[in-house]
Amino acid sequence: MILVDDLDHSEGDDVARREFPLLNRTFSIDLSDANQRRLSEALAFIEEVLENAREVKQASRAKKAADTTPRLRGYTLTDVREWAREQGLDVPARGKMADEVIERFVAAHPDAAAEDSTAEDSTTEDSTTGDRVEAAVGA
Repeated sequence: MILVDDLDHSEGDDVARREFPLLNRTFSIDLSDANQRRLSEALAFIEEVLENAREVKQASRAKKAADTTPRLRGYTLTDVREWAREQGLDVPARGKMADEVIERFVAAHPDAAAEDSTAEDSTTEDSTTGDRVEAAVGA
């Protein structure tokens, strides 16, 4: 069997299958002695570079998708923050607003309730009969 060098396509008695590790994987290639020396030199150079380099970490993805359901109608989180500060509540200047603060704001401003929650809250149970009763919207 005659092996052919995978880099320069030469044939010779010195061509052999060579294995080498790189980036936690093992590769195999048919090389002559001369090309094996070139590969060894290149791998030594890469090893030196990697010893002196810093790995760049990929930005991590959010673990859960952001809630895109609007929780307020006609108001912004800035409005909520201002109201909360007037009420003596501790709120962050930016970022996520605590659900409890938003719920308290909506309780104080019923018109701020998102349309979904208005529809859900429009039916109540009659405590005497147990029947579902439509509540008057806007009453």
